[in-house]
Parts: sequence; C-alpha cells; structure tokens
Amino acid sequence: MKNLANVFKALSDESRLRIIHILLTSGELCVCDIETTMGFTQTKVSRHLAYLKKAELVTERRQGLWKLYSIAKSKNPEYKHVLDCVSEIVRLQPVAQKDAKLLTKNIKKGCCTTFSVVKQTSAAAFH
Repeated sequence: MKNLANVFKALSDESRLRIIHILLTSGELCVCDIETTMGFTQTKVSRHLAYLKKAELVTERRQGLWKLYSIAKSKNPEYKHVLDCVSEIVRLQPVAQKDAKLLTKNIKKGCCTTFSVVKQTSAAAFH
C-alpha cells in the first residue's frame, strides 16, 4: 500500500502529470526534449524526473551522450491501471493537448534527439 501511496504522491503535481503524459505520448524522451516541449529548465525537469523515478513510474537508459526517459514497465498491475486512468484523464486537458502538439512539432524539427517518435494512437487524438 505504501508504494501505491508514493505513486499517487508523485502524480499529485501538474508538472509531473505533464511529463508522464508526454512520455506516454512519445514512448521515450531526453531531458532536452521535455525542456523544449514544456518550457521548463533542465534542473526543473531533472528534479521531477528523479521524483518519478523514485516512485518507479519512470525509467532511464543511456544512448551515447543522452539519457532517455520512458514509462517504467511495472510488474504491479495497479501501476498500469493508475497510469491508464491518468493518461485518459490528462490527455483531455488543454495544456496536455498543447504539449502533445508541440512535442510532435519539435520531433519533426529534429529537437534534441532522433530517438523520439509520437505514437500514432496518441498523435491522432490531438488533431
């Protein structure tokens, strides 16, 4: 139960909800992609990603010089259910729709990495 409470604490911040949303939209992003999309500083993005990692919602991997962040694959079915519900609710919010459109535009421009893509199902929901 304590782990689930930590998940809800991690999701209780608008910035972290926005980060979760764009990670669900793209699959994987570097800090620079998140900064550019959300208009946040590197320190703010890194701080929120650390909080989400501690709650085991986000994972990272190295690709050359970049650290790429994505939604963690949890063995806990409650985590998946919570993220599914959060995703459905957050994607309807105007700021989340704006983030998704800007992320799509930034990825097409080249942004920071060439590893990011916008998932078809998510991109279609915003057009």
